[in-house]
Amino acid sequence: MLSIKNLSYSFQSEGNSNPIFNQISLDVKPGEFVSVIGASGSGKSTLFKLISGLLEPDQGDIMVNGQKTGKRLGSIGYMPQKDLLLPWRTVLENVLLPLEVTKEPKQARIPEIREWLSRFGLAEYEKAYPNELSGGMKQRVAFLRTLMTGKDLLLLDEPFGALDSLTKRNMHSWLLGLWGELQKTVLFITHDLEEAVLLSDRIYLLQDTGIKEMKVNLARPRSSQLIYQSEFITMRKELEWLIHNES
Repeated sequence: MLSIKNLSYSFQSEGNSNPIFNQISLDVKPGEFVSVIGASGSGKSTLFKLISGLLEPDQGDIMVNGQKTGKRLGSIGYMPQKDLLLPWRTVLENVLLPLEVTKEPKQARIPEIREWLSRFGLAEYEKAYPNELSGGMKQRVAFLRTLMTGKDLLLLDEPFGALDSLTKRNMHSWLLGLWGELQKTVLFITHDLEEAVLLSDRIYLLQDTGIKEMKVNLARPRSSQLIYQSEFITMRKELEWLIHNES
């Protein structure tokens, strides 16, 4: 689905070159949920901008569905940290936005969208505006809008990062319950180690020295109650060790 080989990128500022990545490689297989973690400033959001085509690498290859192309923009579903819902549009109108951008016929898709709104627990809010929604509801609308791009690869940049702990826990339960239906491939940025282990098949840790991978050997389907089990706690400790013992 996604293959990155020997990626290098530097940020240019006032004539100076500040390296962000140097020869990093990673892959995401179809249907996987893969998280990317790392300290602030390690380049997680920059990596997503490179994958989505908003930026171009200095060196290296980014291949999507086996195709090496510089025209990635618009070929991947991208959900940034903020929901970016248009305040003057209703929930339904916000979800329809990707179809308007691609000039697809909207009316034929509305029954499908209403079915998804129901699965997302938003059926009663179809005509509501963003300022009438809770933080968790806004993120569900933004996630559904990302799904409506129709892309198989979704980049989710800390979608639950601004939520309080209780709402975040509810969103985890919601996403875990929905995951089997989605049949999508997800690359997910988070600072939350518990979130990374709970949701992911594999985790990539971005460090100054490169990138490390950890496999999450926990059976699916999963529930949020998994966080209390010894196997989960052990895996979280292992991830903490990797973070604090980077070399």
